[in-house]
Formats: sequence, C-alpha cells, structure tokens
Amino acid sequence: MKPEILLLEPMLPEVETELEIAYKVYRPFPHMDPADSLPTAAPRIRAIITGGGIGASNRLIDALPALEIIAINGVGTDAVDLQHASDRGIRVTTTPDVLTDDVADMAIGLMLAVARRICAGDRFVRDGRWPRGHATLGRTVSHKRLGIVGLGRVGRAIAQRAEGFRMTIAYADPAPQDGVPYRHYPQLTDLARESDFLVIAAAGGPASRGIVNAAVFEALGPDGVLVNVARGSVVDEPALVAALTEGRIAGAGLDVFAHEPNVPEALWTLENVVLTPHQSSATVETRRAMADLVLRNVAAKLAGNEPPTAVV
Repeated sequence: MKPEILLLEPMLPEVETELEIAYKVYRPFPHMDPADSLPTAAPRIRAIITGGGIGASNRLIDALPALEIIAINGVGTDAVDLQHASDRGIRVTTTPDVLTDDVADMAIGLMLAVARRICAGDRFVRDGRWPRGHATLGRTVSHKRLGIVGLGRVGRAIAQRAEGFRMTIAYADPAPQDGVPYRHYPQLTDLARESDFLVIAAAGGPASRGIVNAAVFEALGPDGVLVNVARGSVVDEPALVAALTEGRIAGAGLDVFAHEPNVPEALWTLENVVLTPHQSSATVETRRAMADLVLRNVAAKLAGNEPPTAVV
C-alpha cells in the first residue's frame, strides 16, 4: 500500500506526477476546510504538503491522527503552529536557501520598477500616449540609502546585490548581526527615517505582525519607497494604502499582501505602485529545487529517517 498524503498547494505538474507514483495523494475539495474534506482518509494521512501562506491549521492537524510531517514548500512557518506540531511529535520542514537568490532578485527588481517607473512606462507606450507627450521622470536608485527589515538569508542577499548599486545599507533587527558591515537600527522608525528605500525581508508571525505601520511610513516620508517580498502580515495594510493614496510615501513594490489573493482595490490604479502576485520564488529553476527538497523531506520522514531541513 502506498503511503497516503494530503496536498494542499498545487506544485509543478511533473512533481505532482512523481507524488502520484510514490503516494496516494488526496487534495481538499475547493472552497472547503481541508479538515472536513477527508472523513474516511483522515486516519491514514501521514504527510501534508503545503505552502508557507496556506500552512496547516491546528484543526486540520488534530483531524489527522497518523500525521508525521508537514512539508512546507517555502520558508515561512507562520501559518503552522510549530509548538502544537511539536507537541504532537510532527516534524515541520521548509525549503531554505534554494529560494534566497530569486527572492532577493525580486526585491531589487521591484525597487527598480517603482523608482524608474518601468511598469508605468510600459503602460505609457502600450496605451499609445508616447507620441502625444513625455513620460513622468523616475528616481535614481544608485548611491541611495537602503534600509532592510530583517537581515536573515534573504535580507543579506538583498544587501549584497545593493552593494553593486553603491547604496548605503542599514538594517533593523531585534539584535545586531555578527559579521556584517551594515549599520544596525534597533528601532524600525529610525531605520525608515534614514532610508530612501525600505525593503521588508522579515519573517511573518505574531512577533512581526503590523510592525511596518503608520509611524514607519511617516518616518520614511514622501520621497521614500517601500518594497515587501516577505509577508503581507508584516505591514499594516490599511495604513500603507492611506500613505500611498495620500502621497505620504513616494511608492511601493508589493509581492505579498495581508489577505491573498485579495489586494486592496485602492492600489490597482496607482501609478507609483507595482503589484505582483506573490511571485518572488516563482521561477522554473527555484520551484523545481524547492519541490525536490519537499520530496526529500517527505520521503525521509516516511522511511523513518530525519528530514534534511526540519525546523521542529
């Protein structure tokens, strides 16, 4: 008998084929709580494969008495109660390192897209407006001040790329990081006040919920740009919408949102905002590497071995 697993987030077609070969795969019914979707299979489900944004609720975990592993296809663990999983003896794994470069690349891409008005310029040409006038000027990125919220793997990779633009780099974290040449700011408002671009690379979860708030936007000021490639929950989204629509910050590049896939309609038409659908790690190469790590974690645990990238 094949081990039985629950797939909560779609993966590459070839990966789902590999899963079907190795396991009996269940998928939740659309628009239905997964905990209510598997009344007969629930006692036999040994693994959950999910995404960082979807996670696995405590209700779902408790509905699966044979569950051994929750394999997250991503690095975010804020949608899984790690303590609850640990208390149940369930391993939780992520896919670190393999997505770092692509997420950092996206942060720089969004920064450039907002500052140099790349998307607005594209619309200007496509709408046929170029023959009738001139596009609005953008802003220089090189030599500007970059503040990074969270200097983990992704934050450091962003900083390394920003060095190529000869930017002055600083960061905010609960404590100074060893071995980095960048200035540390304990207070996020102080970092924002000294930044032209503020990039969020912090982990999600209760500790960081809403820390980028109205006071931070006030400190960032009318010439400052916000970029978020971390979690939508880190930002007070209504305060961000107000700051953008009222011109209290210059612009934003946003890959993540508080209530995905729902994006505030007030942002849709703003020329100083670039919106992407949580795509920072969405390259063929990285999604394949992430999937391979998910497969290795699940196979190891179900064979009675230690998963290679367990967080609990």
